[in-house]
Amino acid sequence: MLTSLQGKSVIVTGGSKGIGRGIATVFARQGAKVTIAARHEDELKKAAEEIEGEVRYEICDVSDWDSVREMADSVAAAQGGLYVMCANAGAFPQTKIVDMDPAEWDRVMATNLRSAFLCVKAAIPHFEKAGKGRVVLTSSITGPITGFPGWSHYGASKAGQLGFLKTAAMELARYKTTINAVMPGNIYTEGLQDLGQDYLDTMAASIPLKRLGDVEDIGNAALFFASDEAGYITGQQIVVDGGQIIPESLEAIAEI
Repeated sequence: MLTSLQGKSVIVTGGSKGIGRGIATVFARQGAKVTIAARHEDELKKAAEEIEGEVRYEICDVSDWDSVREMADSVAAAQGGLYVMCANAGAFPQTKIVDMDPAEWDRVMATNLRSAFLCVKAAIPHFEKAGKGRVVLTSSITGPITGFPGWSHYGASKAGQLGFLKTAAMELARYKTTINAVMPGNIYTEGLQDLGQDYLDTMAASIPLKRLGDVEDIGNAALFFASDEAGYITGQQIVVDGGQIIPESLEAIAEI
């Protein structure tokens, strides 16, 4: 059993829905004091009310330095410090390169990659004060390992997170803080519901475990990285994808 995170202060950005909500749910279930952060108060309020446990929310634009810094300081004041920063917020509009406005590229980079840097930077003073900390990034298999038409900006941002991770691990070590990344495969979220059942069935068929992941599958991996048992792991990443990246072809899946 993982060491309890009972009473420890946790931030989950993008925590009002999708994977972020799954991460927040897992931490709250362990008794952590969880703050979910996002831009839309109505979605945050609904999620905070529905997640069982000690959950509060902060309105935050994760691409804006002042907003992120104020959010981290507010959480530390309200929850008696900050122990875990889950930099999860992300955007994934699907636009092919030939059709993409450069402004869309910049927005995705700001939401996915710049925000990871800002969240870490904002958390450092609180980790230093506490003498320890944990950072968990939500990356993806898309970009670092695989590709998909329309997600060049998303893939680049997620690969960029892993590049940032390596140097951040060295710089955070002085604060006795670890930083690691979870790399989800196809996870069933609100964003996928709109793609239709045929699309979902096709995706599930390409995964050896024959199902899409659940948001709490990612939450469980994040929980491990935040635990005392993972205290000697830093600068690493774990793929949570049901074996999706393993088969060489659909024919290989057919043999299962």
